[in-house]
Amino acid sequence: MKRIVLFLFLVSISQIAHNQIVRGTVFDKSDNSKINFASIYFNGTSVGTNSDQNGSFELDISKSHSQPLTVSALGYYSVALTDYLKDKPIVVYLTPKVFEMKQVVIKAKSLAKERKGNLKLFRNEFLGLSDNAQRCTIINLKDIRFNYGSSDDTLKAFAANPLLIYNNGLGYKITYYLDKFEFYKKSNSYLIQGTAMFNEDLASTGSKKRFFEKRREYAFMGSRSHFFSSLWANDLKTNGFNIWNSANENLKYFDIVFAKDSLTKYLVYDGRIKMLARLPGKPGNLKTNNELKISYLSTTPNSYIEFLKDTVSFESNGYFDGSGVRILGQMAVKRIGDLLPYDYRLK
Repeated sequence: MKRIVLFLFLVSISQIAHNQIVRGTVFDKSDNSKINFASIYFNGTSVGTNSDQNGSFELDISKSHSQPLTVSALGYYSVALTDYLKDKPIVVYLTPKVFEMKQVVIKAKSLAKERKGNLKLFRNEFLGLSDNAQRCTIINLKDIRFNYGSSDDTLKAFAANPLLIYNNGLGYKITYYLDKFEFYKKSNSYLIQGTAMFNEDLASTGSKKRFFEKRREYAFMGSRSHFFSSLWANDLKTNGFNIWNSANENLKYFDIVFAKDSLTKYLVYDGRIKMLARLPGKPGNLKTNNELKISYLSTTPNSYIEFLKDTVSFESNGYFDGSGVRILGQMAVKRIGDLLPYDYRLK
């Protein structure tokens, strides 16, 4: 009897381990052809794999969180999978990138001058202006294209190939799949959409390791990941954060957080009102002021969160659904040049 119980236990353990492997195939949405060497990974981590010559892949996700699985490939827009089944093969369709570039006649000398100015503007808005950003090198600048000759207020940048970034300030090699970049000159604001895969940690031993660790700690403090990981732990004040609504009322954890399960929580504006509005027989209007004010090591707000969705998922490692919010102010100053992997932890 003991042998039977042990056998069943080992079978169940084997099934659990097996279910941590996701498998699938990547296709071109335009012609249904299979895409080889596509990257399948968790955004902002080093956990990932590539599809083979038949477009097939498998990935061990046993050490990963419940964040979306990203699929990217050269010349295609990235796709984030949020509701895939771990026990069934995944079929992924990627859309080819089509860049609408205006046809204009520009002399080579003028073109070179304009490109130089656009590259400088792109670097400043994409990487940021911090010391870490200044220490970044984009290896394949030639792959970046701009909408030359446009009289619009918006500067658009395109990249068919992923951007290869050496961050010599934080000690990482990063592959960044840029899906969208727009800079609005009049409002001095920007939109960046893309995903990052951390390929290599350049920190070694001795003084170089200590150099990177100190800079990483400084980049993390007050960042978006710092805020959301602190919010997850219901430990904002200890970490130097405070939150207010538009009426300058100090908000508590349960005012704005709804826990779905042990892995994912949701940030909502005045969560108690929204929850009541969804109860059967309880009429409710979800239209509320959609801005949160945040301070970090300050008595006055220095960052702001605008809601683009009713609820925004986030996790214990600081990951959050970037499509659901617009972050402004101090937390928005740190950009790709200060990006840390989601598995980063303070020493």
